[in-house]
Amino acid sequence: MTGTTMDPKGTTRGNGAPRARSSRRRGLSAVALLGCAALALAACGSTKDTAAGAGGGGGGGDGKGKVGVILPLLTSPFWQSYNDYVPKMAKSEGVDALKTVNSNSDPSQQITDINNQLNQGVKGLVVAPLDSAAIGAGLDQAERKGVPVVAVDVAPDKGKVAMVVRANNVAYGKKACTYLGDHVKTGKVVQIMGDLASVNGRERSKAFRDCVKDEYPKLKVLEIPAKWESDTAASKLDTLLNANPDIKGIYMQAGGVYLAPTLQTLKSKGMLEKAGSAKHITIVSNDGIPQEFAAIRKGQIDATVSQPADTYAKYGMYYIKAAMQGKKFKPGPTDHGSKIVKLPSGTLEDQLPAPLVTKKNVDDPELWGNTVK
Repeated sequence: MTGTTMDPKGTTRGNGAPRARSSRRRGLSAVALLGCAALALAACGSTKDTAAGAGGGGGGGDGKGKVGVILPLLTSPFWQSYNDYVPKMAKSEGVDALKTVNSNSDPSQQITDINNQLNQGVKGLVVAPLDSAAIGAGLDQAERKGVPVVAVDVAPDKGKVAMVVRANNVAYGKKACTYLGDHVKTGKVVQIMGDLASVNGRERSKAFRDCVKDEYPKLKVLEIPAKWESDTAASKLDTLLNANPDIKGIYMQAGGVYLAPTLQTLKSKGMLEKAGSAKHITIVSNDGIPQEFAAIRKGQIDATVSQPADTYAKYGMYYIKAAMQGKKFKPGPTDHGSKIVKLPSGTLEDQLPAPLVTKKNVDDPELWGNTVK
């Protein structure tokens, strides 16, 4: 799960720059959107590619053919934003993408969706896995048919993909920990976790937990496994607050689904105090949706680690076209402010950056000014 990439005033933006949106990143929108599209046969980034055999099956062709795009769900503002970006980025990258398919939060349905797309004769697939392990069955089917796959947002535990396009989820947990630890010196903090069947949920949870243990030992972490479900987050937070009314901080792993229920639960208990007041509960989130930016301005929450829905779509399209052309990439820095790393499975992952947004920079034109309309 991730958050919509919109500018602070609610306009969809192209910040794709996880997170430390430097001047180099701000230059990406113009350079990458034009440069990568134009250099259709060159790897975007300083990493090198070779013309023989792309990872993930298939490839070696001209990059043409239909591409299937499978979404995990459309109930989150993040995925709604990603869905909006897909056709725009497909066009900019010269990819013939079919209409997106929504797996509606059902891992079994997602496998069916992959098979349906393969039966339609697609030459490539861009998939956002719901379950890191379950997706393996679909990836195996694609490999048998010689169809390359790019995974977006979630890395599969097994199965072959040409590239994973994903922000550094360990950094999400660490950034949230550092923010809370610097603002809450001692006491209880809560992390509302994502689905632990997803590598994203596991990495954010472990990174936050380990960081608190190592860097802020005076904090006590209470955990809510919420499976990316708003109702689950609300009911479990309500129960936890009844038993622990002295909570001082909250880390929400997905503002797109947890922001509204968290604020409503706090409000119903008379615990939603504005930032700056003595009773304010410090809250940091992940996603970067307009609702989070608005909540930061109102003093309801304090920070969010913003995720790049736009560049998830852009580089999903870029890498699937490269895979269909038979290209390979190597670990190393790219020219779009990210780094390609090799996962323990041997899969390559382009780790896109994500900035920490606070009241200080939520309206900073230097951070958000270079947007993709």
